[in-house]
Amino acid sequence: MPSFERVRPVLLIDAVWRMVLRLGFRFARVWWSIRRPRHEGALVAIYVGTALLLVKSSYRAEWNFPGGSVHSGETPDAAAQREMEEEIGLPSYPLRPVGSVCGNWDGRRDQVHFFELHLDCLPELRLDNREIVDARLVSPEELRGIALTGAVAAYLGGDLSC
Repeated sequence: MPSFERVRPVLLIDAVWRMVLRLGFRFARVWWSIRRPRHEGALVAIYVGTALLLVKSSYRAEWNFPGGSVHSGETPDAAAQREMEEEIGLPSYPLRPVGSVCGNWDGRRDQVHFFELHLDCLPELRLDNREIVDARLVSPEELRGIALTGAVAAYLGGDLSC
């Protein structure tokens, strides 16, 4: 089983960051429900054999793929690369674009770009212990019993269209 290293020991500041992220996400969801903003994101499905890497954020109940928002002036590929480095410490890898999905999640109108990365073995991951607090490799059979974000569920269901 691969090692999931934390960048440093858990500190009080990490607990404070987690609380801020949880509260901020709750407030953002309320705001998004009122304003219905458009959002663009990028997620990376990382395969190790047939297993998929899922990450758990401190502010969300569901499991997700590494990824996040596409910043203004940034390409989806660049956003995916940046988010992999920030969230789990993976260096830049060539990513394969596999499509996009559009939906209404968390009160936003989302367009999520998906990329795939296929690895023979999973390198050591560095979780920041603030935003990303857990990671795990999951077999296809295990996926059925796990709470997933709407975008990840759409990807796994093969519904990649906007």
